[in-house]
Amino acid sequence: MSDSSPLPPVRLHTEAELARDALSTPLVSRAARLARWAGPDTRVDAGGGLVDEQLPAAAEALGLSGDDAAADASEAWRVAVDAGLVEVVDEDEGTVTAGEDLALLTAGSPQDVLAVWLSAVETVLADASVPDLDGLVDQEGEVDLSALDWDPAGEAEFLDGVLGNLYLLTAGEDTPGAPVPLPALAASVIVPSDMGEPTNDVLEQVSDAMMRLDDQFRMLEPVGFVAYQPVDEALMADADEEPAAPVDDTDVSRYGMVRLTPLGLYGMRARLLEAGYAAPAVGDLADKGADALLDGTAQFPPGAAQAETEQWLQRRESLAAARELLAAARGSDAGAPLRRLRCQQALSLVGASAEPALREVLDDAELGGLARVWLSEHGAVDVPAPSEAMVYWLTIDTVAAQLAAEGNSEELRALVEGLARQHGGFFDAVWRVDHPATADVLEAMGRLHPDKKVAKEARKAAFKARSQQGG
Repeated sequence: MSDSSPLPPVRLHTEAELARDALSTPLVSRAARLARWAGPDTRVDAGGGLVDEQLPAAAEALGLSGDDAAADASEAWRVAVDAGLVEVVDEDEGTVTAGEDLALLTAGSPQDVLAVWLSAVETVLADASVPDLDGLVDQEGEVDLSALDWDPAGEAEFLDGVLGNLYLLTAGEDTPGAPVPLPALAASVIVPSDMGEPTNDVLEQVSDAMMRLDDQFRMLEPVGFVAYQPVDEALMADADEEPAAPVDDTDVSRYGMVRLTPLGLYGMRARLLEAGYAAPAVGDLADKGADALLDGTAQFPPGAAQAETEQWLQRRESLAAARELLAAARGSDAGAPLRRLRCQQALSLVGASAEPALREVLDDAELGGLARVWLSEHGAVDVPAPSEAMVYWLTIDTVAAQLAAEGNSEELRALVEGLARQHGGFFDAVWRVDHPATADVLEAMGRLHPDKKVAKEARKAAFKARSQQGG
């Protein structure tokens, strides 16, 4: 991902909802319980970890049992220390006390709780980037680091890339929050975008990445960052072994499915913002001016643009909002047509009380056309008919806005075909329109229209328009 281009806007839950989610995550809940369990006899090692002798008691305090109980208790303790829920008093003696941030979990604001949760996430992400060391212990019980092929920075970068792609998929408007198959997610960071059929070497890299991600997502789930359906254990069994039950080889979910939770979406956005990315969220513009709203939503998907605009309008009286939107929609710069389109879409959400604002701009060369459209759609009376020049100007402005918003889409292609079909002598008249985008729009129409004769007329008209503009 480039840190210079904005990411898709995301729709976040309220901070109060997210804070409740954070407090209920298994890992934060365990960390808080251990922070309250710790007392004068609790001891930590030089790294702040709970000493081995006290792990069984910590696991018992958490109600944990089984082979992973001590490891889970140790992880919860590390989170408690890193998140400020526990403070080491004397490093030499290994004594601890409750940290200042422990009280925030019950008496702090939602932002305070989420700050503690974000600290917990960073701890887990750091742990997730560390490889499994169990197979590297020598006969003396020491870890043989010389046998470890590990690039800490590279491993962290790999996980960040995967989570970044998962964020993009989660933020998508078509299927927001839908689970992503693990093979597709792994391939998104391994397979080059210009590669047709992946080579066997690349497919092996994807398979290895899936196994790493399976372990990492299992670690990220208890902190509430992801919802994860792990890889089916039967897939990792020896080929000679008979499966315990019939399996469906076409079921992609057997290879793992993952999605960011609402809490994970919030956390990932916070990390992206800290890293310098432009990562908008719906509601960011609610307290900004109309100019910021129209420019900010220019490249938003339709659903997000409407949600952002609705929040903006909720804070304003309809008539004043309409006047502010119309004033911000003026301009002859390259972004002005799309601003006017967003203005028109925003005005469709205000009630009839905004009518005076629209009547005030009926004679405005840039706004008179859209004002007439709004008034007619709202059943207003005594709406003056537009001049032919205004109709053509509004047509150019609308197509220019659609080009900026959607590029050469099928919807725009249909619009272009309809304009050429419905208006006889369209190209003979439209090239004279005094609009900065006239030549560009006509060139686009020549490119998009399927009829070669009509396309040629459009290109000739574009040439005339550019000559008239002196370009």
